[in-house]
Amino acid sequence: MAAPIVAIVGRPNVGKSTIFNRMAGERIAIVEDMPGVTRDRLYASAEWLNYDFRMIDTGGIEIGDAPFLAEIRGQVELALDEADVIVMVVSGREGLTEADEVVAKMLYKTDKPVVLAVNKVDNPEMRNDIYDFYALGLGDPFPVSGSHGIGLGDLLDEVVKHFPDEAAEQEDEAIRFSIIGRPNVGKSSIVNAMLGEKRVIVSDIEGTTRDAIDTRFVTPDGDEFVMVDTAGMRKRGKIYENTEKYSVMRAMKAIDDSNVILMVLDAEAGIREQDKHVAGFAHDAGRAMIIVVNKWDAIEKDDHTMSDFENLIRDEFKFLDYAPIVFVSAKTGQRLDRLPQLVKDVDDNHRKRIGSSTLNDVIMDAIAINPTPSDNGRRLRVYYATQVAVQPPTFVIFVNDVELMHFSYERFLENKIREAFDFTGTPIKLIVRARK
Repeated sequence: MAAPIVAIVGRPNVGKSTIFNRMAGERIAIVEDMPGVTRDRLYASAEWLNYDFRMIDTGGIEIGDAPFLAEIRGQVELALDEADVIVMVVSGREGLTEADEVVAKMLYKTDKPVVLAVNKVDNPEMRNDIYDFYALGLGDPFPVSGSHGIGLGDLLDEVVKHFPDEAAEQEDEAIRFSIIGRPNVGKSSIVNAMLGEKRVIVSDIEGTTRDAIDTRFVTPDGDEFVMVDTAGMRKRGKIYENTEKYSVMRAMKAIDDSNVILMVLDAEAGIREQDKHVAGFAHDAGRAMIIVVNKWDAIEKDDHTMSDFENLIRDEFKFLDYAPIVFVSAKTGQRLDRLPQLVKDVDDNHRKRIGSSTLNDVIMDAIAINPTPSDNGRRLRVYYATQVAVQPPTFVIFVNDVELMHFSYERFLENKIREAFDFTGTPIKLIVRARK
């Protein structure tokens, strides 16, 4: 399930960015006393009571003909469209204003749960001044102080109550995979070629696909898939246009909600730095991965072209050494028929479980080949290993001292696990713990 999204909205200079920074635990948004400083939506991940969620800090909603009014209002509307819960921030210091009422009227139209936060309530005496905000018709106001962190726990308690219920969501047997990559690598063309119909817009102009589009299909073998074509993701520092920021958020949601990720590269353009950033989103999320090199028909080839390109990919994407590589052409349909089965295979590996006894036999054999490291006369002892999770497969290794487990030896054990079991296409996690 994709992480719930919380949008923080309100008129300028009520302290939205301060609250955003507090919840994120780091200074991300620019905080100034000048109204309208936050003109772009900013994104961050947060956690409360074991709930992981994403936050959007919107530019302040201006009333009248203020600078950037149309752009800011457009950003807020995009953010509200994506949000599961909306936090409207007002200022307890300034009291209820006409601008607050205009913002509230915008929120009435969303049909989304709205939690009202009265910011800048820095001392208990000011709590008596919050009751005027009942006039907004948004329920109980929550007094908070973003600058001091007061009251944010009660606010977040209310926010998480409105998150979608995971248990209520029906389990879908279909394998869900997303197609990601920087703009203009041919993602939409791959979608159209696989489906045999013009499902999405295909254009040579970068960024044509602004939204993520879900398409369900069944193969002749009876395997059911949901394919998501995401808007092209640019490097974070290069994202200026409002709709592109929105597209990145949609793509990240698609990654969160997918089982398998198809990372598309452009054979003609080669590998760019943006490709690594895009792949990093999916790798950090722990998703199964396939690297798809598109436009292979446009390349002049000899006997070494494919192996040379594969070596280049392995060199540039060292963190994706587990991902299979397939060279395709959306234009001619070359090798596209292999993708559904490959998606199914890596999804199976992503869900794979290994019995503890079998796993420990592999670990002990590995130690017999390459004894554990030692430091200052103390040798690492591995007692036991067990798998604790799937998607991605996650293993806990119990040892005498975590500090003695060097990264290189941990990597050695991971390689031995991969040699013994087919984990093609999926990252695996090793967690080292001291046995108590």
